[in-house]
Amino acid sequence: MKIEGTYTIKAPRERMFALLVAPEVLQRCVPGCQSLETQEDGSYKMTMKTGIGSIKGQFTGLIRLEDIVEPEHYQMIVEGKGAPGFLKGTGALDLTEQGDETTISYSGDVSVGGTLASVGQRMVLSAAKMMAGQFFTAIEAEAKAIAKAEESGEAVELPKHGFLRNAIRQIRR
Repeated sequence: MKIEGTYTIKAPRERMFALLVAPEVLQRCVPGCQSLETQEDGSYKMTMKTGIGSIKGQFTGLIRLEDIVEPEHYQMIVEGKGAPGFLKGTGALDLTEQGDETTISYSGDVSVGGTLASVGQRMVLSAAKMMAGQFFTAIEAEAKAIAKAEESGEAVELPKHGFLRNAIRQIRR
């Protein structure tokens, strides 16, 4: 199944790239992420709670970043499994600077199996798009917090994230 889209954030491309590869930021911004630990080989071990429809559960897996061309491109490989099934996917993120904004284009292929696959491709795709929207909304909040701290000269006050907070941010956009 293919997933793709774009998201524009008012922040410099270098800042957005740094946020998109920082494990502590990813842990805060990936919906349902419980932990994200850097491994010796440069990959990340991840634990997350998520679900589609009535099928919910905890997943463990690995994330690897490859083909990194800072600050404009990288590829992400994700593998996860849990009681509800498994997920495998690859995706590419391309960052394009347009004035004081950065457009992030993403595209990838995802395959699911087990009980998760029983909910149907449309529902899985819909959930994936919703999670992508929440992720980019959270990343945008992080970028705004950094910009605000730079303007005021104060320390960065990290934004709080969560399903409701990020949904409200998406609506206000």
